[in-house]
Amino acid sequence: MEELHSESQQPAEPEPLSSPKIIGLTGGIGSGKTTVAKFIEEFGFPVYYSDERAKEIVNDNEDLKAKIKQLLGEEAYDENGLYDRKFVADKVFNNKDLLEQLNLIIHPAVRNDFEDWVKKQTKYLIFKETALLFELKLNKECYKSILVTAEDNIRIKRVMDRDSKTYREVQSIMEKQMPEKDKIKLADCIIYNNTNLEDLKEHTEKVVFDIE
Repeated sequence: MEELHSESQQPAEPEPLSSPKIIGLTGGIGSGKTTVAKFIEEFGFPVYYSDERAKEIVNDNEDLKAKIKQLLGEEAYDENGLYDRKFVADKVFNNKDLLEQLNLIIHPAVRNDFEDWVKKQTKYLIFKETALLFELKLNKECYKSILVTAEDNIRIKRVMDRDSKTYREVQSIMEKQMPEKDKIKLADCIIYNNTNLEDLKEHTEKVVFDIE
């Protein structure tokens, strides 16, 4: 993919603060929040990828591994000792209580990891990318929240093309996520990703540099 460059004038960055402003970045499946996060990094701001870090932490943290095995069984990790995401996903997909118990194990560890990351940052704005920003009420710990959203049919097609899933499979995942209308009510800023990458980058830039 060709790199897109914005010609707009970017404001001078303020002096680094002792306590940077944390901006929550979220979006449902197929919304394009990871693409937006990459643009934000291009603008010079650090992004903490909660969902990616969680995948690493469940493999690296032995205490966490023991708790997950106790909750879901030894099969939660494969013969190489790696987290079996498909097994776990199938186990908790239609079991809300089990999913909540799993989140109670994983999310405190991710929170601690994020807090350690924050201490190393020097920019006046830092971004926390997470799929469950509103579901876990993490937006209350952020200075502002940004929601990346798109029309349902566009999101479904993106995931079908990306993950080789059926229409019904993607729809089923979306039905288990917080409705977009509820997220829109909670978000401080909204980035609509219904068009092309160039427009998305320009929209992202405007939203980021308008944060005061």
